[in-house]
Amino acid sequence: MAGVARSRLLVPLLPRISARSFSTASPSPASEPVASSAAAVAASAAAAATDYSSSAGDPSSAPPPPTRKPLGLLGSSVLAVVAAAFGATGYVSYAYSLDEIDQKTQELRKNSKQPISDDLSGFEKFQAMAYSAAMKVPAAAIEFYLDTRSQIEDQIRGFSEPSSDKLLPDLLPQEQHVFTLVLDLNETLVYSDWKRERGWRTFKRPGVDAFLEHLAKFYEIVVYSDQLNMYVDPVIERLDPKGCIRHRLSRVATKYENGKHYRDLSKLNRNPAQVIYISGHALESCLQPENCVPIKPWKLENDDTQLLDLIPFLEYVAMARPPDIRAVLASYQGRDIATEFIERSKEHQRRMQEQKQQGRLWRR
Repeated sequence: MAGVARSRLLVPLLPRISARSFSTASPSPASEPVASSAAAVAASAAAAATDYSSSAGDPSSAPPPPTRKPLGLLGSSVLAVVAAAFGATGYVSYAYSLDEIDQKTQELRKNSKQPISDDLSGFEKFQAMAYSAAMKVPAAAIEFYLDTRSQIEDQIRGFSEPSSDKLLPDLLPQEQHVFTLVLDLNETLVYSDWKRERGWRTFKRPGVDAFLEHLAKFYEIVVYSDQLNMYVDPVIERLDPKGCIRHRLSRVATKYENGKHYRDLSKLNRNPAQVIYISGHALESCLQPENCVPIKPWKLENDDTQLLDLIPFLEYVAMARPPDIRAVLASYQGRDIATEFIERSKEHQRRMQEQKQQGRLWRR
């Protein structure tokens, strides 16, 4: 009975003890500083964000832009002197040649190097020394300009002038009487055409084979083109398998002037009185128009006969050997040479027939 009574007294107490044990459960002492530090970090971040947003919204808080200091009197003077020097150099380079500048400044450069005589007085020596010192800087600048310009012009001359003063080798002694026939390549002997479906193709002008083969018996034939070697060489190899063309000249042998490449016949190492230049653009591409025979540029016309029409005239010149071909060509100026030569030949034959008839009448 006593045990039963004791158990009855304990039953009401169990829920209270268990409830008390769960309700009194609390975090350990070690976790309290971590929570407090996390809260502090969050508070400081929020404060920093608040400060950044307030400072970003306030334009007065931004740092002022750096101010540029104006040029002083000395800097402005130096800038003006440099600009004037560049302007004067540009004008002198445009207005005067290198030889003219050398002659005009020769006296100034000479005076800057004159020795001071011992016979002068002290004041005169001081004046001479001051003048010499003052002239040394301009004289050195002029010397530097002349050397620099000479080097630049040499470099430019290497690109603008023909590669040699003698583009062709000397003629053999037994060929001194032979005339030189200079021919352009593109639109004179051939025509290069490009199409998307087949790329580049080169076509031979009608009659070019007969023209070269026949006139090679009378002339020294030279091809003079403004194209590069990589174009000229393979085209001539296929154009002239029989070797009628003795020499070939490409762009490096031309004179570059005003944006164009010109043929300079004076560099051929040949007598200009024995040189004929034939081209579809003769007067626009040669520096010696008195030696030019202009023909119609060929652009794939099938009925073209320009080359064949010129054979009688060129053959006659090679056989007649006029003392100066330039005078002969001047008599055909403004006229088609092939047509005019046929007309003159017919007129000459007519006169010969009349003379023969008159001779027969006198004999009677």
